[in-house]
Amino acid sequence: MNVVQAAAVLAAAAALALLLPGWAAAEWTLTKKGSIVTYDGRSLMIDGKRDLFFSGAIHYPRSPPELWPKLIKRAKEGGLNTIETYVFWNAHEPEPGKYNFEGRLDLIKYLKMIQDHDMYAIVRIGPFIQAEWNHGGLPYWLREIGHIIFRANNEPFKKEMEKFVRFIVQKLKDADLFASQGGPVILAQIENEYGNIKKDHAVEGDKYLEWAAQMALSTQTGVPWVMCKQSSAPGEVIPTCNGRHCGDTWTLHDKDKPMLWTENWTAQFRAFGDQLAMRSAEDIAYAVLRFFAKGGSMVNYYMYHGGTNFGRTGASYVLTGYYDEAPMDEYGMCKEPKFGHLRDLHNVIRSYQKAFLTGEHSSEKLGHGYEAHTFELPEENMCLSFLSNNNTGEDGTVVFRGEKHYVPSRSVSILAGCKNVVYNTKRVFVQHSERSFHTSEVTSKNKLWEMFSEPIPKYHSTKVRTKEPLEQYNQTKDASDYLWYTTSFRLESDDLPFRGDIRPVLQVKSTAHSMIGFANDAFVGSGRGSKQVKGFMFEKPVDLKVGVNHITLLSSTMGMKDSGGELAEVKGGIQECLVQGLNTGTLDLQVNGWGHKAALEGEDKEIYSEKGMDKVQWKPAENDRAATWYKRYFDEPDGDDPVVLDMSSMSKGMIFVNGEGMGRYWTSFRSLAGTPSQATYYIPRPFLKSKDNLLVVFEEELGKPDGILIQTVTRDDICVLLSEHNPAQIKTWDTDGDTIKLIAEDHSTRGTLSCPPEKTIQEVVFASFGNPEGMCGNFTVGTCHTPDAKQVVEKECLGKPSCLLPVSHTVYGADINCPSTTATLGVQVRCSSEKKGA
Repeated sequence: MNVVQAAAVLAAAAALALLLPGWAAAEWTLTKKGSIVTYDGRSLMIDGKRDLFFSGAIHYPRSPPELWPKLIKRAKEGGLNTIETYVFWNAHEPEPGKYNFEGRLDLIKYLKMIQDHDMYAIVRIGPFIQAEWNHGGLPYWLREIGHIIFRANNEPFKKEMEKFVRFIVQKLKDADLFASQGGPVILAQIENEYGNIKKDHAVEGDKYLEWAAQMALSTQTGVPWVMCKQSSAPGEVIPTCNGRHCGDTWTLHDKDKPMLWTENWTAQFRAFGDQLAMRSAEDIAYAVLRFFAKGGSMVNYYMYHGGTNFGRTGASYVLTGYYDEAPMDEYGMCKEPKFGHLRDLHNVIRSYQKAFLTGEHSSEKLGHGYEAHTFELPEENMCLSFLSNNNTGEDGTVVFRGEKHYVPSRSVSILAGCKNVVYNTKRVFVQHSERSFHTSEVTSKNKLWEMFSEPIPKYHSTKVRTKEPLEQYNQTKDASDYLWYTTSFRLESDDLPFRGDIRPVLQVKSTAHSMIGFANDAFVGSGRGSKQVKGFMFEKPVDLKVGVNHITLLSSTMGMKDSGGELAEVKGGIQECLVQGLNTGTLDLQVNGWGHKAALEGEDKEIYSEKGMDKVQWKPAENDRAATWYKRYFDEPDGDDPVVLDMSSMSKGMIFVNGEGMGRYWTSFRSLAGTPSQATYYIPRPFLKSKDNLLVVFEEELGKPDGILIQTVTRDDICVLLSEHNPAQIKTWDTDGDTIKLIAEDHSTRGTLSCPPEKTIQEVVFASFGNPEGMCGNFTVGTCHTPDAKQVVEKECLGKPSCLLPVSHTVYGADINCPSTTATLGVQVRCSSEKKGA
């Protein structure tokens, strides 16, 4: 670029600054390779061109780097053009000034990989992030800074926050990762859902937000900044929405800024004790189109792939498997129909984005709960409409521009040319998939379990002794989940109950998350709290003796709290300790004198690794031993299907493979349905060797290690469930430039079945036309079943990687006059690798 050209570019930029509000705070040096990211009240713009952004949250620390390319590639195949991630402060700066960007924490590598896939990136620096991540991403050491108040107009906090934000921004700049430098990052986020705690800081909260906004803008990234879950934001910062139905529950007050949705929750994160949390593909699609119909131009799915809370990274009580119900499950496999239904939505809107982004927007009521939003360019004969039925449980027909349109309840139809339905959120035409688990033969090979019992400390052996029990977090410093408490006391024969059928009861009130207890080295039981109920009472009968008695309690925290205005003041530990039922009355041990030991001996010596395992004496394993480490070796299962451990035979603890922490397990915490919230735990193949993988488990309560199963996971059972009465929406249109054109007048319905890569359809498990009942993996025939369906499907599908099935009663020889028929085809097939010799 010569001097004249540079002057021309700068002059053009100055002119642009007068036209585009998003430019006002962007003071960066234009480079030949950089892009200008601006905005107005309609959308973001890249180099002055409007675009739609379909984004998915995929967090780099929650997956091994070896899997990042596959996850990003699949996200792009799902119709996304953007990947969003938080930045995890406590992972990157575990100690003040000591940084870690290696392995799963290699943020730079991750963002470059996104760019290599020709996608944009959104970086949510925070640095408070919540994210169901330990301590909301804030380093523990912040709590030890004098007079600090988190996320407030507080100088000690602002100093550390600004230092980290500027450090991250500079690190990204040094790698040329902002769009203004030719990189993929088009948006950055400061703070996170501040509205949730603003009431705790009153007027000072506004001052803090103003400071945070100005500090972020002063970093001169060359891209806009956002603040999420807000209706307005200071200066040039864009407020965005987080939630399930932002099109109907959120109002943007800053009209010169675009409607952006930074978190569309694809499910509900789950805690131990929770039942399965589902959000249907239909509801997500409905919410997206309601948002876009009202002028939205960006949606970010939170999560698109949740991944795994490895080690101790999960927040309090949060499951190790994160957002397993997202469009890509914990193992990175596409969860159908959620993945495919949203992919089709993205492709339809993108095919007509010129009318959508530049057309004149109008809306009209079409009846109670019915409305139309239209985007039209009359001079180019382009028109796109969104017809909404917002009524629950009430399907209906509306008249729009002289044409009748059937719109199911709580659904949105997209009309190409404001006439032809090319997509409806409630009509799912993509296949369903069912996940199955298969026990590998390596479970029974080299199955020699050994154990090491954690030493149970007594008062005289501890170094930290006080009159009362100490607060737990101040002792563990977030370096361990565990803190031992121990006390000793003497009883005389007159103190003990005279009757043999009466046993004293140990009663402990705790604000930690769980606890196991020992009396004179004998395990007496466990207690726990929950995500919903803070604190718990541990009450167990104990056997005491004449003379000195020892009570030892192992208190554990399942991660630190990740949100709330009082985050810096959250405490845990023993609040009260009594022995009830003694002949001489209640014995209060709270001020009896207590010893403390932070962390387990096995943690201190790293006995879960090859280098540390020889530091203790192992012996043949026994079942049902509390506070015990177990180890064995196993080979990697054949193939490339994901590997998991079924921990149903165990109770609560931690899993390590080849020295890497796989996360916490807690199968003894049952949901209301009587089942563990999570029974299987992911072991990504990049953590495995082909032979002799070291598996170490710390069991807090009681468990049977022989019952641990090594399994592989597939989504090889795929299904369609379609009615002949539903007009087709897929395969009847194609794109021609910026317009959609019909390619067929045949509105018959067809269902597609497609196997995972390198697999073919080997079995038709179920096929029926009429009124089949149930869902994928659990179909049953109805009263109008036709026996010819299975033969027809076998002929069309067996041995093929995919097949196309017509949905017509004539093809299957079905009686369309059967009184209960819904003219529905239900099919389940099973895919696998091609049979040998086939």
